[in-house]
Amino acid sequence: MKLPAISITATPVCIPHNTPPAGQSRCLVATPMIFPRISESAQLWTSTQSIPRLNPLHPPLVHKRTVSLETPAVHHHNHQRTLIMQRREHYRYHQVWRKPFYGTSSEREEYRKELCEQLKRQIDEKYTALKLQLASKVKETEYLREVDQLALSSEREQKIQHRKAMSAYRDENKMLMEQSWRDRALTRSQEAMKERELLRLNPINWSGTLK
Repeated sequence: MKLPAISITATPVCIPHNTPPAGQSRCLVATPMIFPRISESAQLWTSTQSIPRLNPLHPPLVHKRTVSLETPAVHHHNHQRTLIMQRREHYRYHQVWRKPFYGTSSEREEYRKELCEQLKRQIDEKYTALKLQLASKVKETEYLREVDQLALSSEREQKIQHRKAMSAYRDENKMLMEQSWRDRALTRSQEAMKERELLRLNPINWSGTLK
């Protein structure tokens, strides 16, 4: 496969002699390097077209991959691609600050208008977020109030049930105690009547000797 070549012109390099005669110098010519033209990467840096990165061990239009195909042309293409991407990023970064300071009056007015719109949009978004936050807090407060009311009503019902249970327990104990008192009094009265009857039938001093 043969690729169209691009050549870099030779650059003469002059090196003065340190030995006399004075003013004598010698000139050397650097050998030009020739790279095959892989893509028009030099004209793509101003466009938005993306430049693909090439594999040095597998150049385009070559089906078989070998180490011998690693040529300076692919490395040169990748280096040019890196430089173009850096130029694009530098241009994009500085284009942001060009309009408000160095642009025309219409561009500055458009920049101020866009800035005002962005500020209004940020204020609207902040207001919407704050409104949603307040609505969420209101819903949460209502939910907590309902839960608190349910807990208070449940506690009140439990207290009423406990009071009723304690009242029934008290009344039952009172009835049992009163019944016990009545039974005890009846038992004492029956024992007293029995003792009086026994004394009547069998007195202690039946002979009358005790006075």
